[in-house]
Amino acid sequence: MSDKSKTTVIVKKIKKGEEAHHGGSWKVAYADFTTAMMAFFLLLWLLTMLEPAKRAAIAEYFKNFNLFQSGQSFMQQPSAIQQEMKPASEETRVPAENPAERFKEQMKKAVEEKLKELKDHVMIDTVEGGVRIQIVDLEGEPMFPLASSEPTEKAKKILSVISENIKNEPARIAVEGHTDAIPFKRGNITNWELSTQRASSARREIENNGVPATKIARVVGYADTLPLIKDDPKDPRNRRISIILMFEKGANINRTDFIQERQG
Repeated sequence: MSDKSKTTVIVKKIKKGEEAHHGGSWKVAYADFTTAMMAFFLLLWLLTMLEPAKRAAIAEYFKNFNLFQSGQSFMQQPSAIQQEMKPASEETRVPAENPAERFKEQMKKAVEEKLKELKDHVMIDTVEGGVRIQIVDLEGEPMFPLASSEPTEKAKKILSVISENIKNEPARIAVEGHTDAIPFKRGNITNWELSTQRASSARREIENNGVPATKIARVVGYADTLPLIKDDPKDPRNRRISIILMFEKGANINRTDFIQERQG
């Protein structure tokens, strides 16, 4: 075979090293970098939205972080910084005292302790701006003798305990008399006069027990016009004396200051 019939074959090989200059691996790395930067700046932005006390708690948590300590979230862990930055109002805030509710509970306790045998004669409830204490008759156990405005010994004992509890209260006092619907007339005396006389008699009794006369706002008799037991106007419980303490509406009255003012 002659040399002229031979065919020359040239094989060109591409080096793999040159492919790296035109591949996409660097794009992946760049994307990871930008994602990390975005997350970092997002974290910074979120931190600026936190309250100073919470930022301080986060810093302290990571400052003392231990991978091997199981524990709570950093927001649940009390820290000195959190305590220092706690608003003073949270430590010193005292719930506003409702003078009517306070006195009602005080009066109920006094009745349970000092008037056990007579507690069924005493009814205590709250009215708008105050507390009402009612001394009621029971069947066969009147607080005033029939047709009389002079309180019985039982009534005087109840009035004594009530006086003890109301004399230092910063409230005005109303005393009301009520009768049942049984018609009554003796000379010029009717249920109107009788209820008014009994209210005035109760006022004198509490004043004799130390309640200042200046605290009395009104004394009035209503006869049978405001029955306690509306379904039975002749029920003996309708015969009663109501003593109402009228606290200043919406005020958080300081009872200690009131006592000191009186003593001064």
